[in-house]
Amino acid sequence: MLDLARKGLLPAFMAETANDEVRFCHGNWGVIGHPYQHPPGGDWTVWLLLGGRGAGKTRAGAEWVRGLAASGGAGRIALVGETMADVREVMIEGPSGILAVHARGGRPAWIPSRRRLEWPNGAVALAFSAEDPESLRGPQFDAAWADELGKWRHADAAWDQLQFGLRLGQKPRELVTTTPRAIPLIKRLLADPAAAVTRARTADNAYNLAPAFIGAVVGRYAGTRLGRQELDGEMVEERADALWTRAVIEAGRTDASGPLARIVVAVDPPASSGRRADACGIVAAGIDGDGHVHVLADATVSGLRPAGWAQAAIALYRRLEADALVVEVNQGGEMATTILSETDPAVPVCPVRATRGKYLRAEPVAALYEQGRVSHRGAFPALEDEMCDFGPGGLSSGRSPDRLDALVWAVAHLALTPRATPRVRTL
Repeated sequence: MLDLARKGLLPAFMAETANDEVRFCHGNWGVIGHPYQHPPGGDWTVWLLLGGRGAGKTRAGAEWVRGLAASGGAGRIALVGETMADVREVMIEGPSGILAVHARGGRPAWIPSRRRLEWPNGAVALAFSAEDPESLRGPQFDAAWADELGKWRHADAAWDQLQFGLRLGQKPRELVTTTPRAIPLIKRLLADPAAAVTRARTADNAYNLAPAFIGAVVGRYAGTRLGRQELDGEMVEERADALWTRAVIEAGRTDASGPLARIVVAVDPPASSGRRADACGIVAAGIDGDGHVHVLADATVSGLRPAGWAQAAIALYRRLEADALVVEVNQGGEMATTILSETDPAVPVCPVRATRGKYLRAEPVAALYEQGRVSHRGAFPALEDEMCDFGPGGLSSGRSPDRLDALVWAVAHLALTPRATPRVRTL
């Protein structure tokens, strides 16, 4: 049974089985909790649990507090949420809160007027709002649970005051449960060697969520910036000097499926092949009758020889019934066009040559996004990460922006050069 839990298979087993062992497991957190909901091993002082909506962060925090209080592992615990209402309605009284995870006989007494939980064994938890950092000045604790740190209005001030109060016991510890947001405090915690980090996606806890939520919400937001943050628990960042922002990309995202006057697949071939070679950027885009560009697909591939990436580009061309392959020939010269022509002689190849640097080529395309003239039909997380990490010095990783290069070639060909005659499609 414990092995099933560790493999994440217990929920399905429990849903199909009704016996004494399963009924026992329903009340045994040590068995039914997901691995990421249990404290990690190691010598940590901060446990940072980053997760999507409904991933079970609140349940993990409530169970951790319950375990500390019941075992005597902590006698004075701080409960800190975004607001006092959040502490009361989510952390304490909520369906996955501290009161709910206790059996009726061992449930602590909740005294709202004193913002205080009292356990039968003498353990105490006090509730605080991050909106009032000064309220944390004075009290002292041997453990703390901080919920939704990424949303705290006065995050640094409240966090600092909480640290000053963690001065009881041999080794005070604290749990942070939050949907990740790229705020400086969370970045510092991620870089802190004394912090243990666990991550969880909404999908990891699907057994405990409404099927309609999984089907509608997850399906709608999967892959978008909001979905990656709120559902996958990812830290979605962007550079201050990047040419694109997440907000601009999201504003243009669409699920439209109208007709397009012209479609191209742009290819940014690598200069070499092999595992360490740059990726081959392959991005498709189309333009409608109003001159609006729609990004349709990112089929970028890595580690393939020329014949491999040529086949991938042509497969996308065929699937979308595109009009042409736009291929940069700076790196491989005529080799790229030759490989594509040999793979499928019927595919029209339009070679393009870069005469300016990547940043200068990308600027007018980024301007089209700012003007609302480019939309993404769907979500392309890897491509969008490159876009929001591309500044005057290139990508922060130092790698080649292969997906971005292909995007720039596709959009520029469609919207910034004289429009070519569309290929006649036979249906």
